[in-house]
Amino acid sequence: MLRLDEIVAGHGRAQVLHGVSLSLAPGEILCLMGRNGAGKTTLLRTIMGLVPLWSGAVTLDGARLDRLPAHRVPRAGLGYVPQGRRLFAGLSVAENLTIGLMAGEGGAARRAELLDLFPRLAGRLDQRAETLSGGEQQMLALARALCLGPRVLLLDEPTEGLQPSMIAAIRDVVAARRDAGMAVLLVEQRLDAVLPVADRVAFLENGHMGPVMTADDLRADRAVADRYLGV
Repeated sequence: MLRLDEIVAGHGRAQVLHGVSLSLAPGEILCLMGRNGAGKTTLLRTIMGLVPLWSGAVTLDGARLDRLPAHRVPRAGLGYVPQGRRLFAGLSVAENLTIGLMAGEGGAARRAELLDLFPRLAGRLDQRAETLSGGEQQMLALARALCLGPRVLLLDEPTEGLQPSMIAAIRDVVAARRDAGMAVLLVEQRLDAVLPVADRVAFLENGHMGPVMTADDLRADRAVADRYLGV
């Protein structure tokens, strides 16, 4: 289980997160929602060791992740797809996957498994990442994160700017990983992109933790979403 206990973090002298606590179980998709500037991306980057933790603890199955240097956090079992994808744009699809596989285990067998999950990428292995469509780039970013064989997957607005067919394809892959036992922390702003796959939804406002509720409860009463997402 991934646990965040009273996370306090920020940039420079500016505090962004104020005692955020969350837990994420294997085989669960927890969606983190909030307005722009709520601290969602900062929270993911803090989990990955990319933003300094001021106080609190980040643990995975009881082991402290916040005591690791950032480059060792993925090897501890976390995959991360940042907002904007951060692909190696001038490298091919195959080369991006190779870099991901260098940090994990499984080699050719894992690559074959990922190309089965993302058949569109299988026909574009020699194509430079920068020439892919937005949806294909997101698929590649997700595949590269899965090269590690992570127990926990962190996704920062993976459906942003994508057409509905690509959103559905990526959502299906994420749901399949959840069904295989992976824990998924998904940052989103759009409720319609969240409810088809979420098990629970947590709200963040100005760096403070809001309510955490089941997706079924949120479907029945969207007043909470209006409170935390409305303009």
